[in-house]
Amino acid sequence: MPGESVPKPAAADKLRRMPQPTLTLIPPSDPDTAEQWRLDQRMNDLAGLILSHTPGDGIHQTAIARLHLVHLTVPQPPAIGIYQPSMCILAQGRKRVMLGDEVYIYDRSRYIVGTVGMAVTGEVLDATPERPYLCFRLDFDPRAIADMVLELNLAIPPRQASARGLFLENASIPMVDAALRLIGLLDTPEDIAALAPLAERELLYRLLRSPQGWRLVQAAMQDSHAQRIARAIHWLQGRFTEPLRIDDMAAAAHMSASALHHHFKAVTAMSPLQYQKRLRLQEARRLLLSESLDAATAGHRVGYESPSQFSREYGRMFGAPPARDLQRLRLARDGLAVASQY
Repeated sequence: MPGESVPKPAAADKLRRMPQPTLTLIPPSDPDTAEQWRLDQRMNDLAGLILSHTPGDGIHQTAIARLHLVHLTVPQPPAIGIYQPSMCILAQGRKRVMLGDEVYIYDRSRYIVGTVGMAVTGEVLDATPERPYLCFRLDFDPRAIADMVLELNLAIPPRQASARGLFLENASIPMVDAALRLIGLLDTPEDIAALAPLAERELLYRLLRSPQGWRLVQAAMQDSHAQRIARAIHWLQGRFTEPLRIDDMAAAAHMSASALHHHFKAVTAMSPLQYQKRLRLQEARRLLLSESLDAATAGHRVGYESPSQFSREYGRMFGAPPARDLQRLRLARDGLAVASQY
């Protein structure tokens, strides 16, 4: 246009070759804001690494035995499952976990920890193709936790009652840095055997030293009530199709029947009978989906003698009778499995 100066081709080429200014991220000057800014940057790094090692939606087993990565691009409906002893850090997304009447909501600001096998309902709330749900899950090695508790000479606070086997803890830079070191080993597989145990050990150390770490200490201490309940849960998981005999379960946990009831509910938020019912109905649901059994056969397989009782309790648990629930399961098979565990 008239009056405008148009660079000559040679001058334009010279301009393009000139170094371009780079954008440098500078943390805020306020200490608290700066700390949150640094944590957000670490979480962004963790999200990037999870993305690079998850080619698509689903649960991804990694070359590190106890490390799983989850990538979801759509929210997941509520799903019942057993949350095994582990910790989950969300680099992106949000999830709701329900334990009885209790609700735990976590995102990148807080991670979740399970100290014993917990019967929960999980629901992935935030996940889109542009901002997928990205989860770092590390399953616990009970022996490693117990050894570290002894090594650090950790103790439960005095007069501390049996604690819930599920809790939330605020994310911290040292914790996320340890997670980054562990997942970063996936880029150098030759280092995993030597360095992964060290990175896992650091994560456990950070967790045990966190404000809520005493809960994990409690579950790891020899003959603590929490460890005895973990033993009872393991016993029940191996016999849930049989009639529940509380005296036998109490004997396996080295507790009286009354103490078992009290501490089992304190840790799991449900009675042994309610926990057994969860195990039975979850296994029946799996049989209906994976082995194409009819409802009566699936119910009998998990310990129900009455088909009508099985259908009634199944409907209460899952919101629909077996046949109708099976239709829903087939439409969202992968999503339901992910939501309950991660």
